[in-house]
Amino acid sequence: MRPFCPGWTGFLLGVLCVMGLSRHGIAATVSPEEMAELRRWVGGKLAAPDPPFSFRYGGQPSAALLTTWELKRSSRDLDLQRAEHTLIWADPKTGLAVRCVAVEYRDFPTVEWTLYLRNTGQAATPILTEVQAIDTRFERSDQGEFVLHYAVGSPCSANDFQPLERSLPPKAELRVATSGGRPSNSHMPYFNAAWPGGGAIVALGWPGQWAAAFTRDEARGLRVRAGQELTHFKLLPGEEVRTPLVVVQFYRGDRMRAQNVWRRWMLAHNLPRPGGKPMPPILIMCCDDHFPGMRSDEAGQFTFIDAYAGAGVPLDYWWMDAGWYPCDPVGWPKVGTWEPDAKRFARGLRAVSDKVHGLGWKLVTWFEPERVHAGTWLAENRPEWVLGGKGGGLLNLGNPDARKWLTDHMDKLLTEQGIDLYRQDFNMEPLGHWRGNDPPDRQGITEIRHVEGLLAYWDELLRRHPGMPMDTCASGGRRLDLETLRRAVPLLRSDYRSEPHGTQGHTYGLSFWIPYYGTGIGNESPYILRTHYCPCYGIGGDVRDGRMDWAKMKRAMAEWKQVIPCFLGDYYPLTPYSLAGEVWMAWQFDRPEAGEGIVMAFRRVDSPYEIARFRLHGLEPQARYVVTDLDGVAPTEATGSELGDKGLAIAIPQRPGSAIITYRRK
Repeated sequence: MRPFCPGWTGFLLGVLCVMGLSRHGIAATVSPEEMAELRRWVGGKLAAPDPPFSFRYGGQPSAALLTTWELKRSSRDLDLQRAEHTLIWADPKTGLAVRCVAVEYRDFPTVEWTLYLRNTGQAATPILTEVQAIDTRFERSDQGEFVLHYAVGSPCSANDFQPLERSLPPKAELRVATSGGRPSNSHMPYFNAAWPGGGAIVALGWPGQWAAAFTRDEARGLRVRAGQELTHFKLLPGEEVRTPLVVVQFYRGDRMRAQNVWRRWMLAHNLPRPGGKPMPPILIMCCDDHFPGMRSDEAGQFTFIDAYAGAGVPLDYWWMDAGWYPCDPVGWPKVGTWEPDAKRFARGLRAVSDKVHGLGWKLVTWFEPERVHAGTWLAENRPEWVLGGKGGGLLNLGNPDARKWLTDHMDKLLTEQGIDLYRQDFNMEPLGHWRGNDPPDRQGITEIRHVEGLLAYWDELLRRHPGMPMDTCASGGRRLDLETLRRAVPLLRSDYRSEPHGTQGHTYGLSFWIPYYGTGIGNESPYILRTHYCPCYGIGGDVRDGRMDWAKMKRAMAEWKQVIPCFLGDYYPLTPYSLAGEVWMAWQFDRPEAGEGIVMAFRRVDSPYEIARFRLHGLEPQARYVVTDLDGVAPTEATGSELGDKGLAIAIPQRPGSAIITYRRK
């Protein structure tokens, strides 16, 4: 494995450097050739006896079995942009029904599917094993080679979301998997298999333990297999299980253009839409364990709220993090009694939410329902629901009674306490609990049931609260699979924060795959405040020490509001990825339909270079753009061709220092 663009050769040219991925870039619009490729693939793989998944059943490969089983097909329109195709294979001997539900997109070169396995017979099935949600082959041209682009997950380190690439020559094989049962713990479940002239993006939706394998043959093919890491089980009569969601998006041409088509698909079809509207950028007071006195009781909350309101800080949400429930003497990790601590919050959280609502803000509240600590209500009163019993462990969401109780209880809390945004954290690795609960002939079942129960729990909460946004957190960004991101957004993308090199790298790497994310920062320098700009911007500080610089904070928020719409546009890295202190890091977000964009550049603490020049992307060559440095330099004008060929020169005399450049088409 090696990082994308590991070198920094541009700076060897001297004080003035030129960086860029292509001459102008290409706007991320879908081409007819890409849609034709999608139709050919859907018409072939979803209609032929060689479907894009596999398994072994009773020791036999599915490729040999499915051709002998009865197959029924049906299709229907879901809406103007999507058509659903259902294929059902039935084994006449054992009653196993294999159902593939695929969705073909008409506005993107994208198809997705989920596999369901059901026992319709009267006895347990033979063993199902090696269930691969995707098992398919891509073929390249005679020239060039396959290169796989993927990313580190979020293990709470400086290199969270680091872009990786791996060349796959003949006979090469690469296996990638998450760890511990959280889907973006060690690696992200997103892959771009590029070949000369095009490629395919493959992504998984599975908030559990997945694994993927990429195998080159001796000719021109690349076999891609991925799914739940361990499957070896029989199905009982009437029982059904599902596999991970698989999404495949085809592309022609430039890889960065392909990533931007992917970002657009994510925004159009995967980003949650609370109340039927896309999730907007938001400003949040980031209240977490940096300020323990703030969350200790109602009075502590009011002290901070009054300070922010009095300073005129323009918040969208007030964030109540962990610790509002009975948790003495252990502290916030003692989760499992989900009610406000009556000693510290005598009026419940309603007093806090009423105060917040009176200021025109909304309330975010932290929960961690899956982890159960010993000595809490769940461990003491419902140990049979906990994988770990009275000693604490994992709340088994595969248990229908546990899930029903949790759904009703949390629904009641959200309603009675006036909570506007539900934040779910997950600070444990569930894999050992899942696998430790499975007998030899049912390996993988507990994980499947927990994943199904988790998604059903979220779906029911959102059905009862259709206008409520939901946040996904798992010790930071360790649960960022597609199924999760259809329901929630990561307001805190990583628990590694404040250190600027890593934080800049987080934005750099995550932006390839996920357009909407957030982070939190305290009362820091302008350089670090800019480093943390995200669609969800959490900002805060301890108001009790008298050192809060309210003017600085409000300037950062005003600047964030000015530039943040561009973060949901197309993304172009302008420098190589690096965590080194002697380099610059820069990126561009472009909104071609609006004719505007931003460039953010950071000169790190040990960089000797005061000026850098960057080639911009996605601009109209003949159009004229007004270019403005937000640090006060007079606006200039340039054509798109000049900004793409000659590049944009940026001077940063301070180190560390930063610059934000906006441009707008005249």
